Amino acid sequence: MDARPLSARQAERRFVLLTATRWLPVGVVFGLTVLLPLERGLSVAEVGVLLSIQGFVVLGLELPTGGLADTIGRRPLLIVSGLLAVASTGLMVVASGFGMFALALALQGVFRALDSGPLEAWYVDTVHGHDAAHDTVHGHDAVHAADGRNIEHGLARAATTLGVAIAAGAVVSGLLVAWHPLGSGSALVLPFVVAGTLYAVHTVLLSALVRERRPARPDRPERSEPSARPERSPAHPFRRDLRDVPRTIIQSVALLRTRPVLRSLVLVEVFWSVAMIAFETLTPVQLSDTLGGEDAAAAVFGPASAAAWALFALGAVVAGRTSRRFGVVPVAIAARLANGAFVVLMGILAGPVGLLVGYGFAYLTHGAAGPMHNALLHREAEPGNRAAVLSINSMVSGGSYSLGLLALGPLASATSPAVAFIVAGAFSLVGALFYLPARRSTPRRGSAATRQSKRKC
Repeated sequence: MDARPLSARQAERRFVLLTATRWLPVGVVFGLTVLLPLERGLSVAEVGVLLSIQGFVVLGLELPTGGLADTIGRRPLLIVSGLLAVASTGLMVVASGFGMFALALALQGVFRALDSGPLEAWYVDTVHGHDAAHDTVHGHDAVHAADGRNIEHGLARAATTLGVAIAAGAVVSGLLVAWHPLGSGSALVLPFVVAGTLYAVHTVLLSALVRERRPARPDRPERSEPSARPERSPAHPFRRDLRDVPRTIIQSVALLRTRPVLRSLVLVEVFWSVAMIAFETLTPVQLSDTLGGEDAAAAVFGPASAAAWALFALGAVVAGRTSRRFGVVPVAIAARLANGAFVVLMGILAGPVGLLVGYGFAYLTHGAAGPMHNALLHREAEPGNRAAVLSINSMVSGGSYSLGLLALGPLASATSPAVAFIVAGAFSLVGALFYLPARRSTPRRGSAATRQSKRKC
């Protein structure tokens, strides 16, 4: 295999392709993770507990897996995560009671914890490494400017691809449910079988396309993955890597104390996640109540999800272009405010048409917010802790999502999903305030980076 370092353009192409294969199966079962347990006899409250189990597993494993990815490499964790995705999807197919669904969702939580951050961290560090290799030719200032453009452009492209992939998967899901070739069985099963197959393909592509250069230490030369085995025992460096994981985690958590901008960015997720509960989890529940059953809701939710994720992709494109003129932070603030407002609108217009219109616009602004938020996170991260920083962000997101489910699920049951939408959307608006430290720090951080570059020259 060619062991030459990837160029920035090659890394971006691979990142975008792997983003597509990662999220296509998510689109195929999007919403069905809620509807399948309901169809098999579980209550809305039980489904909320199931989803919170997944979230708490992610919460518990985010930091260890992020630290592990930064220490031993991103590629091994990505491959293991793909295998667990196949296993958890298979369990969903055969699950019949709360216990089996809980096991499937717990496995899915492990998969998501392993998967959260390493691919994006691999891409960003690969681009940084490529740009650094050319700094003697173009100069440090030019490299830093190109580096920022490369990263933000690549993240926006990946977010667009994510939306298109989930939209395509949702179209496939709707067609599979309508086709229903299994006869007397549930129409919701075949999409999970297809999703498991797609996860297997994604895992194969990960093993073939992800090459990384491991961080160098004084006692170990920098090397690429995959590479020739060293002559010494491979168990020794691996044990040493494992011993480094706690240190990486502690240093990453300490960043929240020493970097107020990073701390504020992570806190945005508390409010954002509550809005996501509304438009991700409560929408199919409300449709099922309105349309009279899970199969009817699935048939409508598939095309609606496809349209929503297409709008997500459009939002990412618009955000990427708009940020070049107005800046990343203002676009992130506007997207957060608009997203919360549309979630409130979903509660006010609780009929099927109003619900789905608000749903689409919620995803439009969700897509705009994602690449801007991640670009700000990467400004606060470094190669040695990038995956861990992303894991901290994801950990706060997953934990907030799980706790929010335990509150919004009973609220929706006791009142109505419409009330839960309004409460979630109004709460999420507060998150926009936590982007203000990033806005105030942007000019200062930019000039500091320039001064540091000149010192290195």
